[in-house]
Amino acid sequence: MALVATAIVALLAVLHVYILVLEMFLWDTPKGRKAFNLTPEFSAASKALAANQGLYNGFLAAGLFWGLWLGAEGFGVKVFFLACILVAGLYGAATATRKILFIQAVPAALGLAALFLSR
Repeated sequence: MALVATAIVALLAVLHVYILVLEMFLWDTPKGRKAFNLTPEFSAASKALAANQGLYNGFLAAGLFWGLWLGAEGFGVKVFFLACILVAGLYGAATATRKILFIQAVPAALGLAALFLSR
């Protein structure tokens, strides 16, 4: 189960790096607009907000990578950052799009479950 937990945490970390890139660097491009279903006008007007949001996703990724780097001693770090992602995913699903539930919240919940089962 420890290997499953590590794999989920690593995949979520990589996912959040990808979200960082989409929000910080690709928001106002065809790829970014397609990923978030945006109009060119909206993506241009919200570019600075998206970059800020992307930075936060980068911090989530960094926290997960930090927890992985710490190994077994990083249990609490991984729990904290997975819980942050779970809350952000639930909030995003309630306020933005239900898709966020399946992209962020469910994988974070699975990661938390796997972490606790591996103890």
